[in-house]
Amino acid sequence: MSILWLKAFHVFFMIAWMAGIFYLPRLFVYHAASKHQETKDQFKIMERRLWFFVTPFALLTLILGILIVYQYGLEWFKASVWLHVKLTVVALFYAYHVYLYYLVKMFAADKNTKSPLFYRIINELPVLALLAIVLLSILKPF
Repeated sequence: MSILWLKAFHVFFMIAWMAGIFYLPRLFVYHAASKHQETKDQFKIMERRLWFFVTPFALLTLILGILIVYQYGLEWFKASVWLHVKLTVVALFYAYHVYLYYLVKMFAADKNTKSPLFYRIINELPVLALLAIVLLSILKPF
C-alpha cells in the first residue's frame, strides 16, 4: 500500500478517535452534574457505547502509524527526533484513553467522586496535546 494511503487513513482514524476522546469527558461533565438516576443511567449507556465505538479508531491509528514508520525505515526513525517527541505525546493520549475507560467504569458503578469542573478541565487539556502532535508532524522542528 502506498505510504500516502497509509497516511490518509492514519489521519482519518486519528480524527475519528479524537472526536470521541473530546466528547466523552463532556458527557462526564453532564453526568456528574445530573441529579436524576434515570438521566444518569442514560449517560452510562452513552459513555460506554462511545468509548467502545472510538477504541477501534485508536487501535487503527496505532497500527497505521506503525506501518508508516516501517515504510520509512529504521534509519529514518532513528534520525527523526521530532517523531520521538510526538510518540511521547501520543503515548500520553493512549494513557488518557485508558483513564477515560476507568472513569466510564466508575460512573457505571455510581462511584464518581469528581466534580463537573474536574471533567471540564480534563476535557480541555487534550486539545493542547493534539496541537503539539499536529505541529510536530507538520513542522518537524528537530
